Amino acid sequence: MDIRAVAMGVIFVVMWASAFTSTRMIVTEAPPLLSLALRFSISGVIGVAIALAMGQTWRSLSRAQWRAVVILGLSQNALYLGLNWVAMQWVEAGLASIIAATMPLMVAFIGWFVLGERLRMQGVLGLALGLAGVAIIMSARLQGGSDLTGIILCFAAALALAIATLTVRGASSGGNVMMIVGLQMLVGAATLAVVGLAVEDWEVTLSAPLIWAFLYTVLVPGLAATWVWFLLVQRIGAVRAATFHFLTPFFGVTIGAAILSEQIGLTDLLGVGVVMAGILLVQLSKAPVAAGPVRRPQS
Repeated sequence: MDIRAVAMGVIFVVMWASAFTSTRMIVTEAPPLLSLALRFSISGVIGVAIALAMGQTWRSLSRAQWRAVVILGLSQNALYLGLNWVAMQWVEAGLASIIAATMPLMVAFIGWFVLGERLRMQGVLGLALGLAGVAIIMSARLQGGSDLTGIILCFAAALALAIATLTVRGASSGGNVMMIVGLQMLVGAATLAVVGLAVEDWEVTLSAPLIWAFLYTVLVPGLAATWVWFLLVQRIGAVRAATFHFLTPFFGVTIGAAILSEQIGLTDLLGVGVVMAGILLVQLSKAPVAAGPVRRPQS
């Protein structure tokens, strides 16, 4: 993996992990689903405008790309982020980032246990470590009073993200990356607006932290991180790109503690370390086995 790909992966993870902190700042002051629908509306319009300025067009998208755009918009934006934003009214940013990072473990487990895919011993060990790490963290957090409903919603969101991740390769192949980014956000915005208007009231007291958190979430985790992710997948493939998810718990907990003064206990640190090790082992187990002389993996 070249230096540029590594830099892109780390940048993506930092932007992705920071979204949990900015989201926490938003949902404690505004209705989550309507706020998220507004975020996606703005991000989607900006994304489509940038794509048009770059000469991209939705007319050239293939049927597979359109299908992937709809699936991404529904599973990644509406389900994953919708559930996460609702849950984070009660769940801390660091904990939400840890749960979200279990997505690669879910993908590996479903492929191995449900679909019968072969998983190397390294991957099985990674699954066991990941489960142990999550158990350590959840035990401490539940004893500390963390909201069980919010935690369940976060895990449901991670499952939706796992489904979305399986469609990324189909969405990013064939070019028009920024157009795809903008369109899938508009799909999420439309879905969330319908649900949000049915269950929420728009009651917001504007403040400087809320405005800055919202703008940051629109521009950085919303547009920039999604764009970098698609470019990373195009460069090194979905499996290798997903390896960087193992860094999400570390950055998520660190950013939450630095900005929101969230407490980090020794048990949290232990659990985060075990989860990170498990995710890394699972992702590394998916790498092709070298035969003969070691060669640079092909994307």
